[in-house]
Amino acid sequence: MEAEKQMLTASAPLADEPPWADELTAYDEANFTLYMRLLDAVAAKATEREICTELLDIDTMREPVRAHRRFESHVRRARWFLADGARHLFDRDHYPSERQPA
Repeated sequence: MEAEKQMLTASAPLADEPPWADELTAYDEANFTLYMRLLDAVAAKATEREICTELLDIDTMREPVRAHRRFESHVRRARWFLADGARHLFDRDHYPSERQPA
């Protein structure tokens, strides 16, 4: 588990709050797996402390306000991604090589 957490944080450094946009961001794409793991952990009723420690790489005891902000903002973005953002993955406009000639 520790090696997996290191790979996750090494490949996609976490911001305290993900950037917000009405479309996918580079941050969303880099953290796709994290978003899915967050939603799974929330559905499994993991505690905020467990999620912060295991997935968000922050200590809730040392930085409670910052940890809560990171937790809330990433869960909110993950829910947006699931409800609305994922459709952008399948938007053909994102793939110029697949566009039909006019």
